Amino acid sequence: MQAIESFPTADNVANLQLDANGNLRHLLTLDGLDKDMLVGLLDDAQKFVTLPGESTVRSPSLAGRTVANLFFEASTRTRASFDLAGKRLGADVLNLDVNTSSRKKGESILDTVYTLQAMHVDVMVVRDASAGVPAYIARHVNDHVSILNAGEAEVSHPTQGLLDLLTIRQHKGDFEDLTVAIVGDIAHSRVARSTGQGLHTLGVGELRLISPPVLAPDADEMPYARLFDNLDEGLRDADVVMALRIQRERIGSLDGIPGIDEYFGNYGVSAERMQLARPDAIIMHPGPMNRGIEIESALADSPASVITEQVANGVAVRMAVLERVCQSMGRH
Repeated sequence: MQAIESFPTADNVANLQLDANGNLRHLLTLDGLDKDMLVGLLDDAQKFVTLPGESTVRSPSLAGRTVANLFFEASTRTRASFDLAGKRLGADVLNLDVNTSSRKKGESILDTVYTLQAMHVDVMVVRDASAGVPAYIARHVNDHVSILNAGEAEVSHPTQGLLDLLTIRQHKGDFEDLTVAIVGDIAHSRVARSTGQGLHTLGVGELRLISPPVLAPDADEMPYARLFDNLDEGLRDADVVMALRIQRERIGSLDGIPGIDEYFGNYGVSAERMQLARPDAIIMHPGPMNRGIEIESALADSPASVITEQVANGVAVRMAVLERVCQSMGRH
């Protein structure tokens, strides 16, 4: 990959995604989006939710438009759901395979983007292992192109955050009285950051981040959350529990990381440990799951689990986001 010399600051990224009228042009981060924007996106997504056994909700709102999925990092759920979301809205969808793209031949990421832009692509969905790439692209595309962040290093995963918020709202309603516990590798998790940002904006009662000290975020990174290194204390009376896997691909050294048995013993979420949470607590996981490490297999498949609902809501959320950015750009 061509070296990227500079990226926008966090403040600039937040400002970059809105147009002059305050409409959503790009979705790069949930940080900086206000409560009304988040609630509006969740309301839009709810209209696209398909219940089990029902025909999928479809719309021709993106007919004649083209969505390109540029995944330069592995993905199953996010890539498949963006693919389905575009097609269910009537768009032409192009899936760029990193293994056969010209980036393998040394082409810069901007030249790849400019090539697709010349083909009149309207929306580019970007996942990359390097921080700052979606915003970097957003700064360089023409006015008629929108950029959606589909996962950016350990920094941000805004549509995952939105689908987590939607799933919580479906089961728990208002956020103000909820205690949400996120357990696992917080330090390297873009999901923890995006979901945490969204929960904070929506006024969650309490957000708890539970991890071994070696996998904890910096103390001042998410000042709106309480940090725990004891799982039992963090789970007590929680309404929502989300387990996260260890992000081994983002950890330079595994020194100090507990082994599998030790990790599950101290930080694995099990049915027994869930008894510390509220009786109607739900268990979540963004996937991919490592059963028997961060979550007990039986718990993942239990009535308390809403993990498959998260997957289903991912399609609805991505439909809502695609439609929203096209509306704001006058392409709806």
